[in-house]
Amino acid sequence: MVRKIDRDGLLLCELQAKTFELSLSEQGTSSEIFIRRFMNSNIAKEIDNASILQTNLQAKDILERIDEEYGVSDYGSVKYTANEMYWIGYIYRYYSYTYGRSSRQVYKTVKPKELRGLFLPYHTMDPAQAVDRVLEAKGLVYDAVQEEERQYGIYKRIRLGQ
Repeated sequence: MVRKIDRDGLLLCELQAKTFELSLSEQGTSSEIFIRRFMNSNIAKEIDNASILQTNLQAKDILERIDEEYGVSDYGSVKYTANEMYWIGYIYRYYSYTYGRSSRQVYKTVKPKELRGLFLPYHTMDPAQAVDRVLEAKGLVYDAVQEEERQYGIYKRIRLGQ
């Protein structure tokens, strides 16, 4: 069941988006390395369960926590634009929050390079619509009613030869 975005969800999306954007000036790694580290980090787990909302941590603090966990690095050189990073951070969190998936699961489902390629056509869409389109293109449906309809359609094509 897809969860509706609420105030807490929007705060988490905004915090993650700002963190991703700030990483461009504060982190030495490439954007893809930063995103991989972030999405698999302990701080991402705190964002996943929304416990970070009980703290006063800001984007800069989150980046420091990433450095503490993984160590400072300058590996990689390809940096995305600030707008791309902001959007990717927002979309990852929106997907995680509304579909009840961990950051790690979301990262395994959709890689940063894929999202970057979708930035231009999707960045002006409502985040819910953008996430749904990404998942649909990957053949992933989390809504039970939609899944039943999809399976029934397959059954009809096979059974009735349509």
